[in-house]
Amino acid sequence: MAARKKTPHPQSTLIILVRHGQTPTTGKILPGRAAGLHLADSGIAQAAGAAERIAKLPRVDAIYSSPLERARETAAPIGKALKQRVLIDKGLLECDFGDWTGAELSALMKKPEWATVQRAPSTFTFPNGESFTDMQARIVSALDKIRAKHPGGVVVCVSHADPIKAAVAHAMGTHLDLFQRIVVSTCSISAVAYSSYGPVVLTVNSTGGSLADLRPS
Repeated sequence: MAARKKTPHPQSTLIILVRHGQTPTTGKILPGRAAGLHLADSGIAQAAGAAERIAKLPRVDAIYSSPLERARETAAPIGKALKQRVLIDKGLLECDFGDWTGAELSALMKKPEWATVQRAPSTFTFPNGESFTDMQARIVSALDKIRAKHPGGVVVCVSHADPIKAAVAHAMGTHLDLFQRIVVSTCSISAVAYSSYGPVVLTVNSTGGSLADLRPS
């Protein structure tokens, strides 16, 4: 009797999602896509720490970043540590907050719409901006395209809090209306392994320790 051929395990592509480092307005202003916002000194130190952690991975095949300055400045030390060029991908951009861009968070929290943003974000579109649903579709599509370019590889993507939270929620099969329950701190690392069986969330909001064990069980 002929031996049965073993079915090969599907290749997983590991996506390392890094939120940009702290800026002078983190937690105070909704900066959105406004240009000219750079990392604070604390954010520069955070970015160096993230780069050190990622550089200890056995391999990294590519590094992608949102085009905004704070994301590129976070990606730069990762690229330097790995001796790789950082590729810019607009799909990793921050949500377009439209008319809310640049507003103080303390003022936005007083708006009646703020409750919708927190409790039913799937129904909300920022005035003259992007909806949370469109943002999630954009980041998920961008990650799909990136992982298709690196099958079985390890890819770092530097982005922003809301897109990363939306991508993690999608990978977990969590409704977008619950994505605000996910915490993604500055320069934290979240990781998702994608295969033909679907995504597996390996870690969320990791801010320290080794990344060596980031693999599906």
